Amino acid sequence: ASTHQALNLMVTSGFNPDKVTTDIAVRSLCLSGRIDHAVELVKELSLKHSVPDTYTYNFLIKHLCKFRALSAVYNFIDEMRSSFDTKPDLVTYTILIDNVCNNKNLREATRLVDVLAEEGFKPDCFVYNTIMKGYCMLSRGSEALEVYKKMKESGVEPDLVTYNTLIFGLSKSGRVKEARKYLNIMTEMGHFPDAVTYTSLMNGLCREGDALGALALLEEMEARGCSPNSCTYNTLLHGLCKSKLLDKGIELYGVMKEGGMKLDTACYATFVRALCRDGRIAEAYEVFDYAIESKSLTTVAAYSTLESTLKWLNKAREQGKAV
Repeated sequence: ASTHQALNLMVTSGFNPDKVTTDIAVRSLCLSGRIDHAVELVKELSLKHSVPDTYTYNFLIKHLCKFRALSAVYNFIDEMRSSFDTKPDLVTYTILIDNVCNNKNLREATRLVDVLAEEGFKPDCFVYNTIMKGYCMLSRGSEALEVYKKMKESGVEPDLVTYNTLIFGLSKSGRVKEARKYLNIMTEMGHFPDAVTYTSLMNGLCREGDALGALALLEEMEARGCSPNSCTYNTLLHGLCKSKLLDKGIELYGVMKEGGMKLDTACYATFVRALCRDGRIAEAYEVFDYAIESKSLTTVAAYSTLESTLKWLNKAREQGKAV
């Protein structure tokens, strides 16, 4: 790589690149996908007593996590520690924990938190939130709750992201009543619920078949001065259609249309099918037109859903099946 060669030329000419030059070179190599060159460069410079600073080191670790196996990342960290006394800091561990959580390896995330503590670092709010999110994505609300309790016991103050993550996880795990309790707790702690908070609760209620409860939550949300977003409306419309509350769904769709909000793929498909089943074919075509005009979906995706629904409907009617 030309960047690598240029720095080698500097070193052989008796000039040690400063930390800014090294940082630019490593970032350039990482961003162009030449991770192995970046690793080689860092090792070479470290041998020549020009060890990159923690910002450069952690930037490289982050990209190694993205494009290499975890074992390769650990090998690099161990080599940098043993050969050049470059030790991971809190940011390094946060990057590693985020990576293993995204790969659903929660056991390794927990181990890393223990290692982090052994090395004298205290897990911060971001670390706890990351692990909670990992459990929540797997619908493991109980474990997320345990992390929250441990966080509180450690003296780390939860933030808005903490509560939103916990409410999302509990709602996803079918524990909506408990999630609602944390809505009240977060308000008492001075964290005001936002669209993410309410949408998670609405999604949980809709999953339980309580679309009317979710609709009531929309009113509460607006009364508190919190504006619903496109995701909120899509969640509600999807839930109303699933609960066969089509008239209320059509009413909500009107509000969405008036506000220029887009339909997501799942919501559009559910809504169109519900309209077709109810014999409201003209309205289904109108929703199709809006999906195209608002650029919610491509013409192909929108038409494919509408066409397959109409074919299914006609076939069901021909066979005398209930729709």
